[in-house]
Amino acid sequence: MTEVNKQNYKEVFTEYYEEFSDAIFRYCYFQTSNREKALDLTQDTFIKTWEYLGTADKEDIKNIKAFLYKVARNLIIDYRRKKKSESLDNLQEKGFDLTSEESEIMIKEEQFEAKMAIESIEDLDRKYKEVIFMRFVEDMSVKEIAHILKKNENNISVMIHRGIDKLKDILENKNGK
Repeated sequence: MTEVNKQNYKEVFTEYYEEFSDAIFRYCYFQTSNREKALDLTQDTFIKTWEYLGTADKEDIKNIKAFLYKVARNLIIDYRRKKKSESLDNLQEKGFDLTSEESEIMIKEEQFEAKMAIESIEDLDRKYKEVIFMRFVEDMSVKEIAHILKKNENNISVMIHRGIDKLKDILENKNGK
């Protein structure tokens, strides 16, 4: 991959967008579970990267993939903070006391649900568990996973999608829905 510097950032930006935009979108979607927000976050990731690449006083970026994931991750954190703040403000306006025993119970329930989701990954078939792990824990692109598993990218995308669907089914069955 080409090293990005001030002189050639315009030429290689399109290459980076084409190579990494799908992976960044999937990462954002997995983190937000909202397609529209994931599209916005992906767009913002590339806009911020473009702006960064265009500045004269920045050092060269050695690993653009890592840089893009870092930008996306920071945007997701900002989104969650804003969403959490708005949500807490709405609850307080409705008279919800954040120090009450009920809020402690809600926090414990959320922690239990998160633990249940992590444990449920173990219930997936090995082939789905493997691609889910590579994609969402190791932050590998579909292309990288396809290369490692010696399958085409379409098959990997389908396996990831089916793995997520099966994980949702497992969680729904555990929750009695």
